Amino acid sequence: MSGTSYEGAGKKVVLAYSGGLDTSTVTRWLVERDWEVVCLTADVGFLDADPDLEKRALAAGATRLVVEDAQATFARYFVLPALAAGAIYEDRYPLATALARPLIAKLLVDTARAEGAQAVAHGCTGKGNDQVRFDVSVAALAPDLTILAPVRDWELTTRPAEIAYAAEHGIPIRETTASPYSTDENLWGRSIEAGVLEDPWVEPPADVYQWTRSVAEAPDEPAFVEVQFEQGAPVAIDGVAMEPVPLIERMHALAGQHGIGRIDMVENRLVGIKSREIYEAPAAVALREAHQALEALTLSKPQQRLKRRLAQDYADLIYDGLWFTAHHQDLAAYVRSTQRHMSGTVRLRLHKGTVTAVGRRSPRSLYQLSLATYDAADQFDQSAAHGFIQIWGLPVRVQADSQLLQQPESPLQIAAGDDAEP
Repeated sequence: MSGTSYEGAGKKVVLAYSGGLDTSTVTRWLVERDWEVVCLTADVGFLDADPDLEKRALAAGATRLVVEDAQATFARYFVLPALAAGAIYEDRYPLATALARPLIAKLLVDTARAEGAQAVAHGCTGKGNDQVRFDVSVAALAPDLTILAPVRDWELTTRPAEIAYAAEHGIPIRETTASPYSTDENLWGRSIEAGVLEDPWVEPPADVYQWTRSVAEAPDEPAFVEVQFEQGAPVAIDGVAMEPVPLIERMHALAGQHGIGRIDMVENRLVGIKSREIYEAPAAVALREAHQALEALTLSKPQQRLKRRLAQDYADLIYDGLWFTAHHQDLAAYVRSTQRHMSGTVRLRLHKGTVTAVGRRSPRSLYQLSLATYDAADQFDQSAAHGFIQIWGLPVRVQADSQLLQQPESPLQIAAGDDAEP
């Protein structure tokens, strides 16, 4: 056990409660150590209706269950800024779970303040990313609160041990030792791990996927959908204005029907290990394609290049649990600036697991047909190209004359490094 004291006589703790095996067991474990436990469940989208959720929390020993509908907050203040930033971890993961953790941490802190609690708790293991996201976020928002993480410290080191503990204490859990996967779902995506997926050579079984059709089962005919943006945020689908949550849900249904959004990757966890992860993120993948297409129309080349580089920093800080930092504030300010002219409409083609932008338009477009066309309407002054090339190529010619043409190596050897010319 770590140096954290789990003795809670006369103290209250707010626990991030999913209703599953880990957090139900944690509830009882803390109660046995004299903590008064208030359970908090945050609905950040696609929370399954569970009529027994409160009953399970109370049976585990909680004094009460608080359920927060945080979908709109999650979409507006976490999902849409990440979409605008182009934040994708290691070029694949749209960061759904990672984005929800700082919001849940804030809700834990808010509830702790309201309840007069001295501590907050979560059910994260000691080898995952979420423990870092919760701990660091809570520390940034409320450094005076104690953070309890029993699952990384306690004696119940296996899933069967937890199940036996729950049975012994009369906790009505749904999990069994046969449950194959560990999952997490929210408005922006679904993550699946464990079981046979721990072998990166094994193809994911069909039952892993819940939100997306297989390519074989997807419609044979493509679907076309138009997404309208205002200052970088999606605001309408096919001309129908929508708030962020229903818009994401609509795109989720459309893209998932066509098999879009399946991600199978080996990623680098924050704690230093590689992990095989399966994700389903139909709305995230489709909206990212639309957003990128519109940015190509409305941002200049240097803006696009710098934003693409900073997007990796943005993705890393989300993944690494650094949402509530000054570094994030700085990056977010730049992203917001880049989006001020990012309004327009993108037409997407959804077909057999792929999403493609096939049309885009914007009142602030930097694309000018009169400059790009090769027909009679061409207004590009091609006679200016000669002088441009002369100036552009001047340093190349000077260095070639002074250095490159004087060396014995063939120009073909520069990149390959071969000893002899082919």
